[in-house]
Amino acid sequence: MSAVSPLAVPPDSLFGVRNLPYGVFSTADDPRRRLGVAYGDHVLDAGRAAEATGAPTDLAAVLSAPGLGPLLAAGRPAWTRVRAALTEWLTAERYRAAVEPCLVPRSRTVPHLPFDVADYVDFYASEHHASNVGRIFRPGAEPLTPNWKHLPIGYHGRAGTVVVSGTPVVRPSGQRKAPADPAPDFGPSRRLDIEAEVGFVVGTPSPLGARVALADADAHVFGVCLVNDWSARDLQAWEYVPLGPFLGKSFATSVSPWVVPMDALAHARTDPPARGAEPLPYLDDRAAEPPYGLDLALEVRLNGHLVSRPPFSTMYWTYAQMLAHMTVNGASLRTGDLYASGTVSGPAPDTRGSLIELTWNGEEPLTLPDGTTRSFLEDGDEVTISATAPSLDGTRISLGEVTGRIEPAR
Repeated sequence: MSAVSPLAVPPDSLFGVRNLPYGVFSTADDPRRRLGVAYGDHVLDAGRAAEATGAPTDLAAVLSAPGLGPLLAAGRPAWTRVRAALTEWLTAERYRAAVEPCLVPRSRTVPHLPFDVADYVDFYASEHHASNVGRIFRPGAEPLTPNWKHLPIGYHGRAGTVVVSGTPVVRPSGQRKAPADPAPDFGPSRRLDIEAEVGFVVGTPSPLGARVALADADAHVFGVCLVNDWSARDLQAWEYVPLGPFLGKSFATSVSPWVVPMDALAHARTDPPARGAEPLPYLDDRAAEPPYGLDLALEVRLNGHLVSRPPFSTMYWTYAQMLAHMTVNGASLRTGDLYASGTVSGPAPDTRGSLIELTWNGEEPLTLPDGTTRSFLEDGDEVTISATAPSLDGTRISLGEVTGRIEPAR
């Protein structure tokens, strides 16, 4: 009996031809970093496949690079052309003999950061998350700040500490001061948290002084990844007034190894929720077609136990609005910019995307199926965030997962 070809991937596979996410990998026997495309249980060595199929020189050049940078910079026409070529190589019988040797079992690959992060911006786009946090810290007061429904609030993070899934996360140290303490002290964070987020990867840059309109978002945004914006809540609480997040966020931000192209999410586009305030013209997406909302289903696991299912479809601000606001003052985009949604949380308690919400600031600890409890993360804890999106004919595709394990402070 002949072996089943690794190209024999069913249409409803989470990593089938309707997905084709990009990443960077190496193997134990070949440490070179190569651009890869997840397909079934394998990874297509994209550069090798381009050579084997006799691809045009320009297409082969971007696929033979050791990272996504050249493809990101090539722009949307190139993104569409490359995706069409990959689809043909993986499905057309005439390419089978050339492409099969280019597939590496995913279990044998080592993932790397798929692109060089140019700048990193983190938003605060979930009304449910912002309202929960407001109720926790301002009980009895209006949970949302007056500006929240008028602009996507965000902060500039630290690009150099964005790490790929699987990278250990060392517990950060810094200044801490509880409300009853007479003075701050220094030490490891006691309130280490997660934030389940979706990240957007910028390909095409924009010039300094120019704005990116809502309608141009898809010409600049290449694809999406999953993000865990680890947060030291005690460090953050003491430092954030008046300038916002700093050391409580900058120690590590984990991203999934696969970047799912926006073209793969065509069937995930959905209308965003009703807004409570009329947006200013540059943020007015009410007539957008297709809409800029995304129907992504996230899952959060702590030490293997499912603790939350955050729905991205409930996000108040869309990726196009975030990009438009990020550039409305003339700030330029660079190839490899990453901007994240902020914590994804839904209306129900089991759809909250952070421990500060799930445990209501530690007052209501989680009881896990193994009998242990958590208010915030302990050393040795492992968090995994995964997500899927709807595809053609009722099938779904995967955005992969982002995982991190907490190591003791150093």
